[in-house]
Amino acid sequence: MAKKILVVDDEPSIVELILVNLEDAGYEAEAAFDGDEALARFREEPWDLVILDIMLPGVDGIEVCRRIRQESQVPIIMLTARADEVDRVLGLEMGADDYITKPFSPRELLARVKAVLRRVPEAVVSGETVRYGRLVLNLEKRSAEINGQRLSLTPREFDLLHLLARNPGRIFQRDFLLEKLWEYEYMGGTRTVDVHIRRLRQKLEEFPEYAEAIETVHGLGYRMRESPPQ
Repeated sequence: MAKKILVVDDEPSIVELILVNLEDAGYEAEAAFDGDEALARFREEPWDLVILDIMLPGVDGIEVCRRIRQESQVPIIMLTARADEVDRVLGLEMGADDYITKPFSPRELLARVKAVLRRVPEAVVSGETVRYGRLVLNLEKRSAEINGQRLSLTPREFDLLHLLARNPGRIFQRDFLLEKLWEYEYMGGTRTVDVHIRRLRQKLEEFPEYAEAIETVHGLGYRMRESPPQ
């Protein structure tokens, strides 16, 4: 079945551009033009991905992202103006998996969409379980638990934690993480990796023994502590 994508933007020309290119690529795509409509449409039926503009009339995209994330871990790609660095970071902190800046090319958009959607099928096939101390990651269920308590992770957070936890002690440079997990040549800097690491740390801090499990290696990148908490 074709993946279903909800496109949220108040500019009809942008919406038309996105819908046409998604449908030509084999996706099923529908549109909403403001925040309230987006939330209503999101709750009506299941979606595989949401492409969400930040600047929306009524409920803005940041708030829409926050509310969706309270209900679902569906992947979200934010659309932002090129100069809105603060908004991009806010979107990531609210749980967005990626962002793309306007203006963008259809080729770039489709690359981002494919990269985000590609993650789930690969994990479902493997059925692998990764253990790091009392942290257990199940790739078939795409679930993460510590002491039997579930961590609420976005798809990108799960993939990032999985990569770190299965390679304790190994240092991962930010550029490598972008290429490995985001699966495209990223031109906007490495801030998105830092935001996702910060979000992961905040969630791990609910379990004090894991508060410092992810280490920053200054000038190099990030790694999971070689020895997991006991």
